[in-house]
Amino acid sequence: MTIGVPKEIKDGENRVGITPAGVLTLVQRGHTVLVEAGAGQASGIEDRQYQAAGARVLPQAADVWSGADLVVKVKEPLAPEFPLMKPGLVLFTYLHLASSLPLTRSLLERQVVAIGYETVQTDAGALPLLVPMSEVAGKLSVQLGARYLEATWGGRGLLLGGVPGVPPADVVILGAGVVGINAAKVAMGLGAHVTILDINHDRLRYLDDIMHGNVITVFSNPLTVERSVGYADLLIGAVLVPGARAPKLVTAQMVHQMRPGSVIVDVAVDQGGCIATIRPTSHSQPIYLVDGVIHYGVPNIPAAVPRTATYALTNATLPYLVELADLGPEQAARENPQLARGVNLACGRVAHPAVAETFGLPLEPWPTAAG
Repeated sequence: MTIGVPKEIKDGENRVGITPAGVLTLVQRGHTVLVEAGAGQASGIEDRQYQAAGARVLPQAADVWSGADLVVKVKEPLAPEFPLMKPGLVLFTYLHLASSLPLTRSLLERQVVAIGYETVQTDAGALPLLVPMSEVAGKLSVQLGARYLEATWGGRGLLLGGVPGVPPADVVILGAGVVGINAAKVAMGLGAHVTILDINHDRLRYLDDIMHGNVITVFSNPLTVERSVGYADLLIGAVLVPGARAPKLVTAQMVHQMRPGSVIVDVAVDQGGCIATIRPTSHSQPIYLVDGVIHYGVPNIPAAVPRTATYALTNATLPYLVELADLGPEQAARENPQLARGVNLACGRVAHPAVAETFGLPLEPWPTAAG
C-alpha cells in the first residue's frame, strides 16, 4: 500500500502524522511512504531523515494526496484539502466529525473511508489513540491557564500556587478522564487548590486515592457545577463523549457570574465544547473575552509542543497503521474490533452511531458481512 503524509495546514498545527521510525517500519513491510516536503520541520524532523528511513519526499501536497491509498494525518482535513480526496481513499486522523457537518458531508460525497483516532476503542471502552494527546492537552491546559491568569494577559494577576501567607488560585476541572487527571496532577503540583467534578463515582474514588486527598472530588450535577464555576479562577473543560458532541455543562449565566480576569480553557472545544460561551480559536489568536472572563478555545492544544506530541502520537497510532496497510481497511476492521469502532464514515455511509445521531443520518455499519 502507498501511505501519504501531507503537511498539516491548520493554524498553528506543528505536528506531523508519522516519525521517521514509523516510516522505516512501514517500508520494511513492503509499503511505500510519500511525505510532503517540510511536513516534519516544525516537529524538528528534517526531510533527509524521512528519506533515510525510506520515504519519498514530494514537493506538493497534491502529489501526496493523489499518490496515496491511505493518508495519515494529525488533524481533520480543511476545505482546501477537500478536493484532494479521491474515492476509496483511507483517511486515518483525528476527525471530530460531530462538530463539523461540512467535513462530514465532504467525506461522504467523496466516498472516503474515514477512521478517527478519537473513536478507536478497546472492548473495555478505552481510547488508546486519544490518550497521548489528552495527556499532553491536560498538562498544557494548566500551563496555559496559569499564563492567562497573569495581569500581563488581562488575568486576575494570580500566581497559581500562591505563596506563604497568600492563598493559591482555585482550579476547577470538569471531567475526571485522561485530560482531567493530567490537569489535576499539574495543578496540584504547582500548589493550586484543585476541585474536579465527574459523574463516575469510580473515577472520583480513584482520584481521591492517587491524589491522597489533595484534590477535592465532587459528584457532578447542575448545582455542584454552578457552585464550583462560581469560585473558579481557572476553569478547565475536560468532558468527553466518544464520537459525539460534548454536553454543555456550563451556561452563559454561570460564566457571567465568574470574576473578571478568570480564565476558561475548554479542551473539549474540538467536540463542540462543554461551556456555552466557548468557540474555537487558533494558536495565532487563542483568546477572547466574554463578560470579562478570558476564554481559550484552541482545538489543537498539543500542537504547541509538537516534538513531544508527534512522537507520542506515532507511538500510539503506528500498530494500527501497520494493520491498515498490511490488511487493507475492510480486513483490518473485521479482524480488529478496535479499528472497526474507529470507522466513522465509509464509502458514502455513516458507520459510527454518535455521528449518525448527531446529524440525524442513517447508520450503516461497515464493513458488512458481505463486504
